[in-house]
Amino acid sequence: MHLKDAVVFITGANRGLGLAYARGALAAGAKKVYAAARDPASITLAGVHPVTLDVTNHAQVEAAAMACGDVTLLINNAGISLGSDFFSVSGMDRAKAEFDTNFFGPWALAKAFAPVLAANGGGAIVNVLSALSWISFPAIGTYSATKSAAWSLTNGLRNELRAQGTQLVGVHVAYMDTDMASHVPGEKTQPGAVVEQTWTALETNASEVLADAVTRQVKSGLSALHGAYLGEPY
Repeated sequence: MHLKDAVVFITGANRGLGLAYARGALAAGAKKVYAAARDPASITLAGVHPVTLDVTNHAQVEAAAMACGDVTLLINNAGISLGSDFFSVSGMDRAKAEFDTNFFGPWALAKAFAPVLAANGGGAIVNVLSALSWISFPAIGTYSATKSAAWSLTNGLRNELRAQGTQLVGVHVAYMDTDMASHVPGEKTQPGAVVEQTWTALETNASEVLADAVTRQVKSGLSALHGAYLGEPY
């Protein structure tokens, strides 16, 4: 699909990659951009339509789909990382919160907007994933688990929505120059570069974006005899 004249709905659009998607959609000629966030007052970008949305609140998700019946592109961008390993005292509680946002949120949005997309010709869904869909580090083990589940969700949605002509794009990226990775040293991918690669994937009917060298290296290492996901050998 093409961004020109598309009607785009973006979750977590008030900052970081979500804000970059909103700016990019406007620049690409989208007819309308719905910018969703828990606090619509945090949406300050001119030209977008703010929407109140907590992706873990299924009543709000359903209300958004009812109110935005012209959407042709859904971008599931909202996500959280609470920095927890599997054996921390609060690990399960943090994992539940992360799964609510990172897995059940995109699932609920896809389910609510699928009939809207079908009515508008099929359209597309973009799910923002991570290089951590395939590997896990102790300090963020629970987050990695949610992104792995979201990758599986993306693949399943692609299969189930193919018949109605809805394109599914999974966007995998390592560290980006956003608030979520502000504590991480080293080189980071600019959100604008991820946006441009996403638009290219949509326009070429691709299914996946590997947004940086680290992500491409991780993906290629999955088929090695000692797969990248296995970590360091004993």
